[in-house]
Amino acid sequence: MTMIAAQAAADKLAENLVALDVSVPFVLSDVFLIVSGRNDRQVASISDGIEDKMLEAGYKLLRREGKTTGRWILLDFGDIICHVMHEQDRIFYDIERLWKDCPVISLASITTGAEV
Repeated sequence: MTMIAAQAAADKLAENLVALDVSVPFVLSDVFLIVSGRNDRQVASISDGIEDKMLEAGYKLLRREGKTTGRWILLDFGDIICHVMHEQDRIFYDIERLWKDCPVISLASITTGAEV
């Protein structure tokens, strides 16, 4: 699931992709995928891309928050929660710092839109 969501984000030119294993401290989900977009429209596009690819792969979206503002969109697929954030909001909220004790999941196999 993580790789599908991360690749979908990368296909929409998301930046600074980080996946964290939050399964121990956060029992409601296993993974947080955090990605950035440069503007509100790109954040919405990245979110739509993740949602489309996950639905194609058979994963049901349980909840979506923040779509109307386009600054921080949260997509909850149960085992993975995707945080698609405007780059300025990501710097401000710094959620990676809040979850710094969680292991980072390697996304080395993800190809960026620039490489395709």
